[in-house]
Amino acid sequence: MIDGVPFGSADGPERRWLPDAPRILDAKRRRVGFVFQRFNLFANLSALDNVSIGPRRVLGLSPSQARARAAAQLERLGLAEHAGKLPSQLSGGQQQRVAIARALSMDPVLMLFDEPTSALDPELVDEVLQTMRDLARSGMTMIVVTHELDFAREVGDRVVFMDGGRIVEEGPPARLFSAPTQERTRVFLRRLLRTGAPHVADDGSARRAPTAAVTERRD
Repeated sequence: MIDGVPFGSADGPERRWLPDAPRILDAKRRRVGFVFQRFNLFANLSALDNVSIGPRRVLGLSPSQARARAAAQLERLGLAEHAGKLPSQLSGGQQQRVAIARALSMDPVLMLFDEPTSALDPELVDEVLQTMRDLARSGMTMIVVTHELDFAREVGDRVVFMDGGRIVEEGPPARLFSAPTQERTRVFLRRLLRTGAPHVADDGSARRAPTAAVTERRD
């Protein structure tokens, strides 16, 4: 359910869940913005054209309407002076903010972020996180897959700790970070908060640290 709208439907005596028809699913997906881990901007398009292509091609806005909407989103994210630049002329942080502007230009009710800072140099991470903090303060609902624990603790309404594709524990940040109930969560937090290093399995081999997902709710 997104904003009260179900994705798919239950049918038959067993109430088996059935997916929506492609055209219906596409219409519902337009209400959801997605920000990728590695930007996925069109390399041959300017920042302005990257942001305006969705409203023009998907929402059916005229070129002038789409460009006006795109310009407003770039201005909102502090990128107005870079509107005419290609992605190759932008820093990683700027590219990710263009990607956020692109998602926002579709006027979504929900934003999904897939590890939005993991492809950035450390000094560029904060500019993207600050943009996301501003979105949270504006009331945007967000689900964020992230290893930025300080950000999850500061911004999230609910944190979901995952390991191996399974939910280990979930709850409000104040409780989950200060008094986790699961030993797996406690071990992870002790190691990561103490060292900031990737998690190391008990056999000594390095492996990817579990992921915290953060949800922001509209008031």
